[in-house]
Amino acid sequence: MYGCEWDDETGDVDGYYQDGYDGEDFIVLDLKEETWIAAKQQAFVTKLMWDSNKAMMSYCKYYYTQICPEWLKKYVNAGRSSLMRTDLPSIKLLQRTPSSPVTCHATGFYPRYAVMFWRKDQEEKVFEGVDHGEMLPNHDGSFQMSVDLSISLIRAEDWSRYDCVFQIKGVEEDLTVTLDKSVILSNWRKSDGGERLTDFTLRADSHKAASHCCCCCCVDIGGVGGVVGIV
Repeated sequence: MYGCEWDDETGDVDGYYQDGYDGEDFIVLDLKEETWIAAKQQAFVTKLMWDSNKAMMSYCKYYYTQICPEWLKKYVNAGRSSLMRTDLPSIKLLQRTPSSPVTCHATGFYPRYAVMFWRKDQEEKVFEGVDHGEMLPNHDGSFQMSVDLSISLIRAEDWSRYDCVFQIKGVEEDLTVTLDKSVILSNWRKSDGGERLTDFTLRADSHKAASHCCCCCCVDIGGVGGVVGIV
């Protein structure tokens, strides 16, 4: 297994090479020290032979610090518009029955580096009676998440003191929705002015992760910087 890493902020690059045998580590390249590390006693002879091959080490250093990072930069730049984009969500308040918790549901946001919570009086996070759902992928590559608030201990006149707050990386301003019966979507008919959602179902869109390989080079871009590796 071998590949390289590049930090787009500092410009630092690094490479790695590791051989295995019969499911265990065998020999590993230490690029900074320009030497090979025998992971097993049986690899010691190979280490001595490869350490003595200065031309081989010179090429490895050139490949991992020059060629590989240049290819990695091309892949990152090609996907930069997607990697750097920020999509804000649609946020709704949902409720199954009059006594059910109120669900704050956000969908369609990107990237996934986001948090959502309930807040009281615009400053105090609410922990009691709060249940965080897991983050789920949508079919278009965006994400959805939800957080429930139990209303059993909240007086009707205090509802307006509670907000659902959504925060996402790269956006300074919070997105908030105030707890208000008139904006809650529900699958039960209400007599107090609330909307009716005929078929309210929280559903996780199917999502399949795909890896793309060309020849023997598999690329995984996980951020603005990245890693390119070959297995």
